Amino acid sequence: MILYGLMRNVQILGGDRMPEVRARAIALYLPQFHPIPENDKYWGKGFTEWTNVVKARPLYPGHYQPRIPADLGFYDLRLPEVREQQAELAEEAGIEGFCYWHYWFGNGKEVLEKPFDEVVRTGKPDFPFCIGWANHSWTTKTWSKDKSDFKNAYIFEQTYPGATDYEKHFYRLLNAFKDHRYIKVEDKLLFLIYDLASIPDFMTFKNTWNKLADINGIPQFYFVAYVSTLPVINRKNMGETKKLEDMVSDTVDRYLAIGVDGVNTVNLKYAELKTRGIAYKAFIGGMRKKNLPLFLEKYNYRNIVNNYYTKKNMQLNVFPQILVGNDRSPRAGRNAIIYYNSTPENFYIGAKKAIDLVQNKDMDHRIIFVNSWNEWGEGAYMEPDQKYGKGFILALRKALTD
Repeated sequence: MILYGLMRNVQILGGDRMPEVRARAIALYLPQFHPIPENDKYWGKGFTEWTNVVKARPLYPGHYQPRIPADLGFYDLRLPEVREQQAELAEEAGIEGFCYWHYWFGNGKEVLEKPFDEVVRTGKPDFPFCIGWANHSWTTKTWSKDKSDFKNAYIFEQTYPGATDYEKHFYRLLNAFKDHRYIKVEDKLLFLIYDLASIPDFMTFKNTWNKLADINGIPQFYFVAYVSTLPVINRKNMGETKKLEDMVSDTVDRYLAIGVDGVNTVNLKYAELKTRGIAYKAFIGGMRKKNLPLFLEKYNYRNIVNNYYTKKNMQLNVFPQILVGNDRSPRAGRNAIIYYNSTPENFYIGAKKAIDLVQNKDMDHRIIFVNSWNEWGEGAYMEPDQKYGKGFILALRKALTD
């Protein structure tokens, strides 16, 4: 199969010829950077992700906050020139395409749809894409409680009304599925699902969509589950003797058994436990449950990326992540988990490890998800900032082409 994204392997980027890449890097993309009425209601007029980003403050000496964008500034995703510039930067990094997070709560309710709708409607940027269904509820716990006058309320509740709603969901996205830019695996449309376990009838969903794909003359779907690979560790199970790597493998196999075609492994908990141990994780978790954030949960990002991957990622349909960073303090304050020392140099080390892991696969399955392109509120972004400039973009390009 000719991969649309890989047809761009030899191109001119800023005057430099882009060598052939060693993996298919697909970057997760957050469409939160424009105002919507619901966010206005709960968080104040004009709220976007930038609202939290600029209010962040250092929580300890040397803590890198706030994080300020460079080349793209505090952008608004309603502007087409911003979306074009993002695609240009992603191409420079060697990224094949964006995976746009899509919010569909059931019964036709969706939010943050405008940027992606414009990408599909206008045909620009001419850059590959796929869709990730962010199927989780929105509550006022999403951000720190002091940022809203509404306490512990649902903004949107994720629901699964059944086959009729699955059909409505499919047809809502049909124009995107027909687009020549849509990313494929095994000649199927790649579709990422954030919380597979919450779908009560996944096989109904899967069969409905594949049937509708046949009716509408488009390829069927390659469903990938976005999976946190370890259960919550607490006092009751902290004495578990089973190896952590075996727990990861068992979790992946359990999700594959539900009926998805592949799994994207999210190994944050695994790496944290490997880095600082079960006792530390259980202690911090206990303090957080008692609402006593006296101790910040911190990890050296260099150690995280050295412990982030397992041999399970060598399996043909198990796809690793490249984690750009993790610092949710702009959203959660002292309750956040913080990875410090997340520099382009350490990012390169993690990216290289992920890319090396998938080299035994054919190129069609040599997929790596980049977490993320623009999660500024979580400290996980590829876009240039005031401290590192294009450092992460150049590091990924180097890792993909070495």
